[in-house]
Amino acid sequence: MTSTLFILQIVLAILITISVLLQKSSSIGLGAYSGSNESLFGAKGPMGFLAKVTFVLGTAFIINTLILSYMYTKESNRSVADTIVPTAPVAPISAPIAPSAPAAPANSVPQAN
Repeated sequence: MTSTLFILQIVLAILITISVLLQKSSSIGLGAYSGSNESLFGAKGPMGFLAKVTFVLGTAFIINTLILSYMYTKESNRSVADTIVPTAPVAPISAPIAPSAPAAPANSVPQAN
């Protein structure tokens, strides 16, 4: 379920980006490339339609973000701080700093006859 909502989040982000870039602004933006399609969406042109689409997509994006944050919080039982800060006190090191050389076995030395 979480992965489906995450994929939906990515699709919504792409669709919002496209709908915002297609809207005309004071500097025209990418709306200049839409040509004379203004009559396709009605008498007001695409601005009313694209504004409504952007609003609906933005609302869906916010709702999906809230649902995803709730689901991720519900799944997580530990905090990030739990992985950084040790929970048990660390015992002092009593071993020597430099390791000692291993002792040779007693029966490995050949005896002279």
